[in-house]
Amino acid sequence: MGGPMLEREQELAELSAAVREAAGGMGSIVLINGEAGIGKTNLAGSLSSMLPPDGRLLVGYCDDLATRRVFGPLRDLAGEVGAALAEALESADRTRVIELLQAELAGAGPTVLVVEDLHWVDEATLDVLRFLARRVSTMPAVLVLTYRDDELTRDHPLRHLLGVVARTERVRRLALPPLSPDAVRRLGDGHDIDVDRLYALTAGNPFFVVEVLAAHDHEKVPATVSEAVQARLHSLDVSARDALELLSVIPSSVERWLAETIVPGGLPALASAERSGVLVLEADRVAFRHELTRRSIVDSMPVTRRVACHRTVLRAMLDAGRSVDVSRVVHHAAEAGDDDIIVKYGWAAAHEAASAGSHTEAVAHYRRLVERRAAFTPADQAELLEGYAVECYTVGLADLAVAAQQDAVRLRRELRDPVALGLALRWLSRMHWWAVDRPAAEAAAAEATVILTDAGDARALALALSNESHLHMLSGRLEESITIGRRAARMARELDDAAILSHALTNIGGSLWYVYQSDARTVLAEALEVALAAGEGEHACRVWTALVWLLIDSGQIAEAETVLRDALEFADEGEFLGYLRHFRVCESVISLARGHLHQAERQAELALDAQTITRGEALVVQGRARVRRGLPGGREILDEAWQIARRLGEAQRLAPAASALLEAAWLDGDAAAAVTAVLPWYEEVRRHGLKGDRAELGHWLRRVGTPVGAEFSGHPYALLAHGQWREAAEVWQRAGYPYEHALALTESDDPADLLIALRTLDGLGAEPLGRRVRERLRALGVSRVPRGPMSSTRQNAAQLTGRQLEVVGLLAEGLTNAEIAARLVLSVRTVDAHVAAVLGKLHARTRHDAVREARRLGLLDDR
Repeated sequence: MGGPMLEREQELAELSAAVREAAGGMGSIVLINGEAGIGKTNLAGSLSSMLPPDGRLLVGYCDDLATRRVFGPLRDLAGEVGAALAEALESADRTRVIELLQAELAGAGPTVLVVEDLHWVDEATLDVLRFLARRVSTMPAVLVLTYRDDELTRDHPLRHLLGVVARTERVRRLALPPLSPDAVRRLGDGHDIDVDRLYALTAGNPFFVVEVLAAHDHEKVPATVSEAVQARLHSLDVSARDALELLSVIPSSVERWLAETIVPGGLPALASAERSGVLVLEADRVAFRHELTRRSIVDSMPVTRRVACHRTVLRAMLDAGRSVDVSRVVHHAAEAGDDDIIVKYGWAAAHEAASAGSHTEAVAHYRRLVERRAAFTPADQAELLEGYAVECYTVGLADLAVAAQQDAVRLRRELRDPVALGLALRWLSRMHWWAVDRPAAEAAAAEATVILTDAGDARALALALSNESHLHMLSGRLEESITIGRRAARMARELDDAAILSHALTNIGGSLWYVYQSDARTVLAEALEVALAAGEGEHACRVWTALVWLLIDSGQIAEAETVLRDALEFADEGEFLGYLRHFRVCESVISLARGHLHQAERQAELALDAQTITRGEALVVQGRARVRRGLPGGREILDEAWQIARRLGEAQRLAPAASALLEAAWLDGDAAAAVTAVLPWYEEVRRHGLKGDRAELGHWLRRVGTPVGAEFSGHPYALLAHGQWREAAEVWQRAGYPYEHALALTESDDPADLLIALRTLDGLGAEPLGRRVRERLRALGVSRVPRGPMSSTRQNAAQLTGRQLEVVGLLAEGLTNAEIAARLVLSVRTVDAHVAAVLGKLHARTRHDAVREARRLGLLDDR
């Protein structure tokens, strides 16, 4: 960008401190974020002057490619790191890349690794960075990550990495603000320009300021970044502008050999562009001084010229006699409209992305190939569609996965290979289930087993059998699940296949638990042991998932918490993101049981962008937490959860959604519609549901006036059905379920019991049920019914009092406790207590975190 760095003294000091600490063996992470042109790259570039003589600065760039390069920014390190790491990056060997990059950063002398423009990062690089983020504090290294925070959507993949970083101890956050009017005036000194107008136009964005000043035509000040860039380029000769157009279609930096190949006259033709500050020429590469400049040039080019430039670059890459980066080749081929090259290299790009864990990129590569499937033989088409389907399934595109796999199955039928067809049907069954279509999943599973029984491939048959066992377990057909699962487990032992064995044992253990067999825990323990010993992380997560849900249903909430802690740590460490979201739902269910209603809702929100089944579970928790607090929107959330559960038709999904729907309707005093929706599904839950699910749904149907039978299961909800409310209350109190404990006490006619329930409900912020208890107390003639929480406390999601809301507002202004005390005419000790309460209710570790959470909840909207 050029020019002096103004108003970045604090940020420079933070970077310098990070480098000094790394030299002493204490590594850290530095996050640099801000809008485009704010100076992130310029700031990161200053690190070179801070390193000691034995230090290293490694810089990699994420590219604005239509499909991201696998390990894109890490491949930029070639020549600066060891040959083994460069080779691992070329082969997209994720495990070796992680191992060797960790070794590079752990070497002698401090190393600073800068990854620029992380908002364009590929999944494989994200995996590596998540691994490093947890370990960099023990290395003589600084991990510097720059990104545009205004480009991060709610579901942006970078958000999980930022969540990992937030949980590390050694992290610095440098959010770059725009320049002040005074700084803009200083930059404008010596230029014949209205600096006030300059500031108003640029809003203090350093890049835009420099571009406007470089335009030299101050009579006509550019109104946009693009205009400013074009004004600067206008002073260059035609050959230089042509060269810049060629280079601009290559995102990030350009290798020197490629620049010399495509630019007529080679590097000397770029001298005027370098002098004008548009390009930076280094020993081995050429780069635009800023991405905004490159983007502006690309956007200003006619389509025909842009296509011609891509063709020139593509031909140069293919004719160079070098090993090609297939992601870049496919990118330029797509932009140039060269279908033959896409067909030739696209499959390799898809395989490379999938094997490295860049599943989103793999989907994009496969999609291009599927659009050109006519160029392949039927057998290759089937394999292509299967690869595409699996990658769509992996990233949560359930409907696309099903459609592609159905096409693959049709081709497999024509090709008459029974093993390939059976395996394709087994995958289709799994995909149908994720797409919330259980009947189709069961039909595909049954056909797969029939076809593979006589196909002569034992492993394929064992897979199909375990898949059938799983579906039977989920639908409550437990004897079938156990019988088929044991057959699959025997075959897996003979085949010495740990993955199939763990899968089958999990199905058997879960089914045994449902029918109260004492050896269920032993079977599940073996399933977990087998998975962990074989390095089958996904299967280990599956065992933990089953165990946590079973413990929750049995009311063993404390043990469920213990198991869940291990599961969360394992899934987070191993990057099993799908299971991690699922475990977050489990976490939210436990918080709901513990009466932490606000926390439960927040935890459930973390899984709302997950696949449909997990989203449905999260919606139940979110809706129930809002309903119990009397907050708006809860009924609508539960309606969506019920639609998802009804589509799948499994008792374990139907029961929680139905119970929540009935509870919400009962609290509102209008249950007719909810009963009409739920009652047709009650028999499915009664026959195939978990013990706790059956008892709870029966309770809520009876509570809204619909008589259903009551079983003698010993569950607290079953005790309520038999009038044993005090025994139910005692069980819930011992297990740590405060809301349910209070709910059981509401069955009493003794005001003393009702007052105990009321105190509990007021403490939880459960206003709707508390209101019902107050009505009961008044009906019983109690003259002095305690008031509920003040309306200002009830109306905000975190249950802050009016005074605490004031304190949050003043924290947002940056006031200290002493300054807040003076503003509110309170003692500092009183303010200390208010601040501590605010941090607790907002589940925040710092004042900054509290303000950020308050803004997210809308508590500061009026401030």
